[in-house]
Amino acid sequence: MLLWTSDAWSADTSQHWFDPYSFTHILHGFGFCGLLALLVPKLLPAWRFVSALVLESVWEILENTNTIIDRYREATAALGYQGDTVVNSLGDIVACAVGFWVARQLGWVRSIIVFVVLEAALLIWIRDSLLLEVLMLIYPVESIRQWQLG
Repeated sequence: MLLWTSDAWSADTSQHWFDPYSFTHILHGFGFCGLLALLVPKLLPAWRFVSALVLESVWEILENTNTIIDRYREATAALGYQGDTVVNSLGDIVACAVGFWVARQLGWVRSIIVFVVLEAALLIWIRDSLLLEVLMLIYPVESIRQWQLG
């Protein structure tokens, strides 16, 4: 079993520990770190970390339901998406944990800068990103989908 696949559009995506979308899960960690600090500031950082991992785990379960898999297929460029393997879901949770930890170390301003830089890098590299994924799942834009398909 491979640990990594660099191809964002192959059948191998979401079948290994890590793939290009692992970076979006790092960004989940950034987002959870910031949101939990805002929403529950009195909660100890360790419990915010645990909460982030619980939220990420819930997302991994939801992401692998037929409803979300079908939505990815119809609304995004992930035409052959089959869902994540258990190994890939675990890798995504690890990526989220890394993102949370990095965001805690960087602080607000530097975390926002790194978030924007990673988003831009993903758009250039795989024509997708966390924010674009969210947009396309909620409100698909055909011109964006066509651009993603290249």
